[in-house]
Amino acid sequence: MSLIPGLSTSLSGMKTAQAQLEIISNNVANVDTPGYTKKTAQQNNYVLAGTSVGVTLGEVQRNVDEGLLKSYLSSNSLTNNYSAQNTYLGKTEVLLGTPQGDDSISANVAALQAAFDTFATDTTSSAGRYNLVNQADTVASRLNYISQEIQKLRGDADVNIGEAVENINTLLNKLDNLNDQIVKYSVLGYDGTADLLDQRDDALRELSGYIDITYFKRDTGAIVIQTTNGTMLLDNDVHELSHSSIAQASPTATYASGGINGIYVDGKDITTTIRNGELKGLIDIRDTTLPSLQSQLDELAGTLMSEINQIHNMGTAYPNTPDILTGTRTFIQDAATNTYPQSIRIENGDVRFTIFDSSGKQVATTTLVGGLGFTEGSISEMAADLQNWMQSANGPNLPQAKVYVNDSGNLVIDTGDSNYGFSVMDEASSTPGSEQQNVTISFDAGNNGVFGNQYEGFSNFFGLNDFFTDGQNEYIYDSKVMSPTSNLGINNPTIWSFSDTLNGFNYGTITISPNNTLSDIVNLINENPALNNNVRASLVPNGSGYMLRIEDLAGNQMQITETQGDNLIGKIGLEPSNVNTSLTIAVNSEIKIDPTQIAGGSPQFNPSTGKYVLSEAANNIANELGKAFSQTNNFKQSGTIAQTTTTLANYASTFVGNIATQTSNAESSLAYQEELTNSISLKEAKVSGVDLDEELGQMIVFQQTYAACAQAFTACKEILDMLLSVV
Repeated sequence: MSLIPGLSTSLSGMKTAQAQLEIISNNVANVDTPGYTKKTAQQNNYVLAGTSVGVTLGEVQRNVDEGLLKSYLSSNSLTNNYSAQNTYLGKTEVLLGTPQGDDSISANVAALQAAFDTFATDTTSSAGRYNLVNQADTVASRLNYISQEIQKLRGDADVNIGEAVENINTLLNKLDNLNDQIVKYSVLGYDGTADLLDQRDDALRELSGYIDITYFKRDTGAIVIQTTNGTMLLDNDVHELSHSSIAQASPTATYASGGINGIYVDGKDITTTIRNGELKGLIDIRDTTLPSLQSQLDELAGTLMSEINQIHNMGTAYPNTPDILTGTRTFIQDAATNTYPQSIRIENGDVRFTIFDSSGKQVATTTLVGGLGFTEGSISEMAADLQNWMQSANGPNLPQAKVYVNDSGNLVIDTGDSNYGFSVMDEASSTPGSEQQNVTISFDAGNNGVFGNQYEGFSNFFGLNDFFTDGQNEYIYDSKVMSPTSNLGINNPTIWSFSDTLNGFNYGTITISPNNTLSDIVNLINENPALNNNVRASLVPNGSGYMLRIEDLAGNQMQITETQGDNLIGKIGLEPSNVNTSLTIAVNSEIKIDPTQIAGGSPQFNPSTGKYVLSEAANNIANELGKAFSQTNNFKQSGTIAQTTTTLANYASTFVGNIATQTSNAESSLAYQEELTNSISLKEAKVSGVDLDEELGQMIVFQQTYAACAQAFTACKEILDMLLSVV
């Protein structure tokens, strides 16, 4: 009777050896398959009624080190973070040029400085004027182009975020399906569970490239996936991510202001809690790196425009002295009276208007304060006084002359006769021949009796003779960089009043208490029924802190005045923002068409005749324009560059160098992290990978086992056959 168990035992040995050979064959065939792990199966003694009757094959197992897998997931997330940033930083460095290159924006600014210096040496040179216009146009165009490309890159990053979100959702659904299959196969004892586990680990690796994850296993064999911050991504069900990419990015479109959509899970915004992976790298590029560079470009463009315009407004072109000038500042009209009631006050000097004939000789001159008796009054009143003088027989006697505010809200001064030009020049006093110096213009922006804004230079305030323009209204205000929760430093309730060209004067107010913060001001504005359809407030990240940003949503000229309080506006540095300036800065179209409109000098007083005269060779303004590049300017904190005092060219060099440094650091960090990730992957391969030599050795063992069992089976069968034949 022992022959029957022998047959069973040898047959089970053959089947087990065959199964082991099948496992080895799969291992060898998948030696180069990504994510495949070595499979093994334990052999167990099969006992029946206390008697061994053969051998049975246990569950197919994988050789996997869970600790190494989790280390790989973490390292892979950081690698893809760096990779995403490195890709965009490389593109940004190409845009700006290298610090040593002749094609960098800093080199463009240096070339413009050289052109101004050359112009100062000979203001009569047509070639010098055209070169100056070309270099200025190059700087403006380069700033425009870089800004446009930065916003395209931000838009691309946001699109990539949307694509990453879709890929994450696809992987989560795949993992959910694998979870279901693994649980089912485990319960029913199906073959292939180990291969499904390989597929699940491979999907986990891919998922970790997009977002930082952690996981744990349930007793059923299913895994639960969360972000490292604890947001549930997969449990019994998939918790999909959602993100709506923006159609087009702009400098004012930020995640902080709500202009860019967040990444949501179950209705909760998780954007700021994502710590690693491609998503984190793209978010940092979109919301930090590129906006930081954009703010630096805007700060450079704003300072360049402000400094050059301040000086250029002090001069007068000759021989083509303008007979008409249109300002760039926009004023608010009182719809009831069709007037411009915002008032100005002239302090620290007087403003001289002089009419010249075509040969540059004085026809008539007066001053606002000493001559016309205008010290304080509305824009409409000032325009009327000046127009009356220009038309008067006791003045220039130009009956066609007009001084008015046009439909766009800009001041226009027009002699009405192309044979007569004019100049606007600030002087220390009303006495002819007084030293040229900028007057102080105090401005009642809200038409409420509060002269809370001050500007240097009459022509500069109105923007009558700007060299650079940006075509923008003052519709965005930014504060200095502060903590959102810091004390505002006021002791009394403060009232802010809002006016704009659409809604008129003081259409909405907020009251700020001494214990309020910047965050509270944001809420006060956004929750005010009179304001929330017209104005949006937000806290915009900037370097180590935040700026309070207040924006007129329709792009109208906006005025914010403090009608009661402790000068909170001044304390937090709230003023018109430079945002968008690098995107829109341009050389004044009149100057671009006719470079003779560049003001090289200002009217000179001849003591012997007691009159002013214009000279083509005058270069006092040209010299000051050149000095604007060698003198230091105050630059506000912009992204990674702290508040600093330096020259225009040095500031440009600073952020060009910063991007070059960031790019170099990103490349180094990526190289190191890739090496670390590869190292972990190699360690995983040593533990779980297929070793051909080892598999071939095992194959020989099981071949011999199979042969031996087959011989035993044959022997038992032959003996049994013999016994049966005897019977």
